[in-house]
Amino acid sequence: MTKALFFDIDGTLVSFDTHAIPSSTVSAIEKAKKNGADIYISTGRPYSLINNIDEIRHLIDGYICTNGAYCFIGDKVISCSPIPKDDVLTVLKEATAMNFASMIVGEHDIAMFNPNEKAREVFAGILNIEDYGADTPVEKVLSQNILQMTPIISQEQEISVMRKLQGVESSRWYPTFADFTAKGVSKAKGLEEIAAFKGYDIAETMAFGDGGNDMSIIVRAGIGVAMGNAGNALKDAADYVTDTVDNDGVAKALAHFGVI
Repeated sequence: MTKALFFDIDGTLVSFDTHAIPSSTVSAIEKAKKNGADIYISTGRPYSLINNIDEIRHLIDGYICTNGAYCFIGDKVISCSPIPKDDVLTVLKEATAMNFASMIVGEHDIAMFNPNEKAREVFAGILNIEDYGADTPVEKVLSQNILQMTPIISQEQEISVMRKLQGVESSRWYPTFADFTAKGVSKAKGLEEIAAFKGYDIAETMAFGDGGNDMSIIVRAGIGVAMGNAGNALKDAADYVTDTVDNDGVAKALAHFGVI
């Protein structure tokens, strides 16, 4: 029996085209919850930037945020894994030298270092987030533990920057940017920590995703489901490939496995 469902947001629950959750997905998650499944979010977004799941927010039992760097259930923090301060400063130094923007995600606040038009296109355009920290003082966030950095860089630039970092993982779920987290942090680690806290067997978990940052949780979960709009690498790693987010992919997979 599947006891816990873990859902990525962008491209899995929420359409990149409509910036909304399809009605079939809302209905399916409501049915899964009624049938006894616990519902978790598993996202690269910081919690403060989760602005697109209001239709199901009341059904959610817990969150894996910032690609596993911050996980919580209710008021209980399950894990918090900051990036080493030296690596944070190195990324900012490279951002200045290479002239790229980078979001800085602290425990409490978010700021955009070196904001530019590309940052606006990514966060306001692609992700439909208007307040992405462009007006927040960077110094305010740097005084906090840094959970994630999201540089707007090419894959070639990412490789160059990563060579200079000691304690950082990088994942990419959209071609325009990468997410940097502390080494060892992943959505899979978040799943393991929540499963241990709640007493789930890993075999009782199911995870849904569409991007590169979903690879670890898709492989680790009892059942890993790749959306039809996912890349080929994720589809190859998944236990099951469903339809696209816009064509009832979540509902079809939950029905296929008898969760609804």
